[in-house]
Amino acid sequence: MGKRASAELGSARADEGLGGNGRDEAIYRNLFVAIVENHLAPGTKLPEDTLAETYGVSRTSIRKVLQRLAHERLVDVRLNRGASVAQPSVGEARDIFSARRIIECGAIPQVVAKATPTALETLRDLVRREHAAQDRGDWRESIYLSGAFHVELMRLSGNETLTDFLTQLVSRSSLVIATYGSPQTASCRHSEHDDVIEIIAGGDVDGATRWMDRHLRDVERTVVLVEEEPAPSDLKKILEEVAQRRPKLR
Repeated sequence: MGKRASAELGSARADEGLGGNGRDEAIYRNLFVAIVENHLAPGTKLPEDTLAETYGVSRTSIRKVLQRLAHERLVDVRLNRGASVAQPSVGEARDIFSARRIIECGAIPQVVAKATPTALETLRDLVRREHAAQDRGDWRESIYLSGAFHVELMRLSGNETLTDFLTQLVSRSSLVIATYGSPQTASCRHSEHDDVIEIIAGGDVDGATRWMDRHLRDVERTVVLVEEEPAPSDLKKILEEVAQRRPKLR
C-alpha cells in the first residue's frame, strides 16, 4: 500500500516549486491517509471551501481530488449535498468481505507457488511491525499493517490487477471497521499471520486456502453491522494533524 505516504501540509499547499499535478497528488495522499487510518470518521462532510483553505489551493483542485477519491469509493459526492467520507452500508460491508474471500482464497495457489524465501521474509517483517504496533497500542498503525500484509501476500501471486483491486478493498475495509467495529478488535490478530506464513512456506495450498477463508470470516464477525450516525469532527484540525506526521513506511 504505497499510497499511505503522508505529505506534510507545507508540501500540500501551493508554492512556486510544486506544479499543479504535484499539489493535487500531495492533497490526495493527505486525504487518503486521513480516511483509511480513520482520522476522519465515515460520514464526515468534506466542504470544498474548508479543504481549499486548509491546503491553500482553489476549489477546482479540491474538486478533482474528491472525484478521484470518489472513484475509489472512499468519498461520496452527491449533487447539492457536497462530499463526505464514504459510509458503507451493511450490504456494502458484507460485499467487501465476500469479494475479499473470493479473490484472496482464489489467489492462494499462485501465492504458494511463487513464495520465495525472500518474499516470505518480507511478510515476516510486516508481522513484526504489527507486533510492535499492537504492543504500543497504536491501533491505526496495526490496522494499516494488517491490510498491508494481505496486499503483500496478494502481490506474491504476480497478478497486478488483483493486487490493485485488493488494495482498494482493503482501504474500504478500514471504512467498514470504522463504521461498524471496534478497531482494537477488528484488526487481524498478528499471531494468525505468523501461522499462514508457515503454512505457505510448507507448500500447503489447501491449508492456506482454508486459513484465509476462516481468517476473513473471523474479521468480518468482529464488526457489528448496525448503522449509526457519525459524530461531528473538526475537519481542518484533523487534516493538519495528519499532514504533520511523517510516514513510518512506504
